Amino acid sequence: MAAPNVLLVMGVSGSGKSTIGTLLASELGWKFYDADDYHPEENRMKMGKGMPLNDQDRIPWLCNLHDILQRDVASGQHVVLACSALKKGYRDILIHGKNSAPLKCDELGKEEKPAEVKLLVVHLTGSFEVISGRLLRRQGHFMPPKLLQSQFDTLEPPSAPENFIQISVDKSLSEIIAIIMESLKRNENHLYE
Repeated sequence: MAAPNVLLVMGVSGSGKSTIGTLLASELGWKFYDADDYHPEENRMKMGKGMPLNDQDRIPWLCNLHDILQRDVASGQHVVLACSALKKGYRDILIHGKNSAPLKCDELGKEEKPAEVKLLVVHLTGSFEVISGRLLRRQGHFMPPKLLQSQFDTLEPPSAPENFIQISVDKSLSEIIAIIMESLKRNENHLYE
């Protein structure tokens, strides 16, 4: 298979997904999406009240993101997506959409030839203490710091056979971008053997 057409920058809230994703998209000349921009208002309100989201809250949101990725990939566009994607099942939905098991999307319409979403997961990791400190300094976001523990509890870090790299948020932005770019370059031809 060919190189990835979607880079998923994932991790818990406060790990730097949006910042890294924006920089990566600019560096690569790819389209950028911040998954937070696609949360329905009910999800934002729930999180704003300090209530963690569950699978029923997340699945329609993830299905919508899959549809966006598939549309762009079908038109030849490469995409960087910043999305928490905390569980393997969530990442599966981003790749396969409604065909993903055990978590299923509703039937969202018929597609003639679905484009293949080829994902490389960039998992931004950090300790609870480091990320919680970042969240406490963040202004104007709907995700309150008190929900961070629920994200760590939900997190299923990527593992084989997923295609992924893991990078510590303790590194500088330029180091993180350089690691991702080098990994893309090095693995471009044999990510999907």
